[in-house]
Amino acid sequence: MRILFSLTLAAAALAVLPASPAHATGAVKCKAGPESGWKSRGELEAKLKKDGWQIRKSKVDGGCYEVYGTTPEGQRVEAYFHPVTLEKLYVAARGKVLFRKPGY
Repeated sequence: MRILFSLTLAAAALAVLPASPAHATGAVKCKAGPESGWKSRGELEAKLKKDGWQIRKSKVDGGCYEVYGTTPEGQRVEAYFHPVTLEKLYVAARGKVLFRKPGY
């Protein structure tokens, strides 16, 4: 009986795993082509710092650059940028959408 319970529990845990990556991906997806055509995250960070942002972390998420930082206005945000154009696509603070480019 214990083995059956353990197997059922393991199967239930594995059934949840395929859904996990969908939750890990952020609010925006970019179809930016191969990474060889992307500008670097360093370029994006330099541009944002020049514009007055403070960057805590940046990474690739959903084919976009995702940045955690503080805007020049002092808001702590999560923002997404297109990796080829470095165009701002989405900005949110504490679950509230501050900016969303149409189509993203």
